[in-house]
Amino acid sequence: MPAFICSTCGSQYRNTEAPPPGCLICQDDRQYVNPAGQSWTTREAMLKTHFNAFRRLGPGLMGIGTFPAFAIGQRALLLRRPEGNILWDCISFLDEATVTLVTALGGISAIVCSHPHFIAAAVEWSHAFNSAPVYVHGMDRRFVPRFDSVIAFWEADRLDLGGGVTVLRCGGHFPGSSVLHWEDGGANRQGALLTGDTIQVGPDGWVSFMHSYPNRIPLDAATVRRIADVLAPWRFDAIYGGWWDRVVPAEAKHVLEESAARYIQAVTGDGSLPRYDRDFIGGTESF
Repeated sequence: MPAFICSTCGSQYRNTEAPPPGCLICQDDRQYVNPAGQSWTTREAMLKTHFNAFRRLGPGLMGIGTFPAFAIGQRALLLRRPEGNILWDCISFLDEATVTLVTALGGISAIVCSHPHFIAAAVEWSHAFNSAPVYVHGMDRRFVPRFDSVIAFWEADRLDLGGGVTVLRCGGHFPGSSVLHWEDGGANRQGALLTGDTIQVGPDGWVSFMHSYPNRIPLDAATVRRIADVLAPWRFDAIYGGWWDRVVPAEAKHVLEESAARYIQAVTGDGSLPRYDRDFIGGTESF
């Protein structure tokens, strides 16, 4: 029996003879049911049309994404370290070439999902790598599309994975939405954040925060303030979002702080926003 995959969001469900009646991820207001109707695919079907590509993003950090782009189109991040590699977020497609390459890079000791949209085929990935635990925050339990013994629900606001890697629950996009703080940061010794779209990197280099990105449902100011406050004590200079081109390469803490202030002003103020030079990331500001 195949494990059906939602063509719209990329969530994989348990093995069944027929597809599920609907996708619980798409039926939530953060996502959407395709106007053309619910549709499904399988790994076996995708083997004929898709492949995964790898890109080195920096020392110790590898991106893995599916081509042609599928569903939400995110890419996963493989954080390589002596204590065991961590896969941050997941994608829907897995083939033998990917297993071979990831194994050569040291395998996977844990999979950590920022939120339910990026669980994708994490259970299948886990089974391919010695049943590595798949960490999902317990507050998002009801949105897990495929339950399995490898799912490890964590609670509270921090998950310490050792070696300077800490997962922080920020909330916002989902109740359990989280980011990963990497103290070493690869080449960036000020540290880095891996954020999925708990914190979304925009095309202008700013970041933003939403309850629903496709449906344009904003978060309230207090929730965004909490996200900024959770991250205030942590050092980081780079942010890696959920897509290939969504990266803040430097001064990311400043970017986050200013972006949160901009967002809060937009949803609580009189409609006027501070005006920044395009090169504000380099330290030049003008109001």
